[in-house]
Amino acid sequence: MRKFRLLLVFSFINGILFSQQTVSGILFSDNKPVSVTIKDGKISAIKRIKKLPEGSGNLFLSPGLIDNQVNGFAGVSFTFGGGELTPEGVKKATEALWETGVTTYLPTLTTNSKDLLKNNFAVLARVKDDPALLGSIPGFHLEGPYISPVDGFRGAHPLRFVRKPDWNEFMELNEASGNNILQVTIAPETEGAFDFISKCTANGILIALGHHNASAEIVSIAIDLGAVIATHFGNGCANMINRHVNPLWPQLSDDRLMISIIGDGFHLNPEEIRVFYKVKGPDKTIITSDVTSYAGLPPGKFINVEGDTIELTPEGMVGYPAQKVLAGSASPVKKGVANVMKVTGCSLAEALQMATENPAQLYNLNDRGRIEVGRRADLVLFQVVDNEFVIRQTFVSGHLVYDSEINSR
Repeated sequence: MRKFRLLLVFSFINGILFSQQTVSGILFSDNKPVSVTIKDGKISAIKRIKKLPEGSGNLFLSPGLIDNQVNGFAGVSFTFGGGELTPEGVKKATEALWETGVTTYLPTLTTNSKDLLKNNFAVLARVKDDPALLGSIPGFHLEGPYISPVDGFRGAHPLRFVRKPDWNEFMELNEASGNNILQVTIAPETEGAFDFISKCTANGILIALGHHNASAEIVSIAIDLGAVIATHFGNGCANMINRHVNPLWPQLSDDRLMISIIGDGFHLNPEEIRVFYKVKGPDKTIITSDVTSYAGLPPGKFINVEGDTIELTPEGMVGYPAQKVLAGSASPVKKGVANVMKVTGCSLAEALQMATENPAQLYNLNDRGRIEVGRRADLVLFQVVDNEFVIRQTFVSGHLVYDSEINSR
């Protein structure tokens, strides 16, 4: 452990032994050195300092990354996979995400049978509050099965499981999840979608629009009823669309709707990211990963449980050749943050806002997402090297869960 990056201080007050940690780095928001004191898992003080301790490597300090769409990681899938989802698998994925600077994430279950979704939500519910996970999972994201059945718009979601919104079924799924489903991605043009959106909104569940081909009128009504964000905007869309009448323009033009974008360099072209960013700006954009279980695996061809061929390229692109569409990502959200920063020219502070503060606000996670006294000490120390975020240390609720020096030994 480098003592200049993490200082443990012990003191006696009225005969009671207290400990606190001090973490120093260049504050991401203004590029000035600070010292952050951690006590009982929370930030207890933030102090401006003239310079960092000698030999510190001038590491940036930011809140931990928050990823609202994680389908799996490190060979663990929350929906698919070669075996059943287990608490051990969830812990494995969480620990691997910590190494990438992600301190909070929403496990995302995609279109499948009711039985499988219920089972996997139940597994996630059992492990969600496990002390070993340090509160890294505040809730879950259900992407589908209430999406468009049309090829292209449904992406890699298996057609045989795509279905119309069913409130009674959803209530079963949410009950299995321990009432922890925070967001549902839905196609608003499907039969019964308006009623479903209204009921979710009334129950405090966020509605996202995704994998759909809704008209401008339907998009506007869905937002009136409570839809707040577009899931992986620019993706989950057919390769060939009408240049005037398509689902992109109404979502992009409505200031009430946030967007999440996958910035990994494969899902969106640089000019798309630049346009989306210019329209929505850093306050209405969330950078997500849509990362899958293929992250961390060697390149090659894989056969999923549906019998479909999935291809992972050496560059890290996950493709679904049968429909010539992408099938998720193999890149953690830190890559998207770096790439968005590169192609838009936005500042480090703005790029990180879209992957920390914005998702925290959207999901009412008011205990994290900012470096502020009283908030959880979810912190990351990192370098930016050749447009890559190199994570050196990750703290979750004040616990050092990853150190590049220790973990590389």
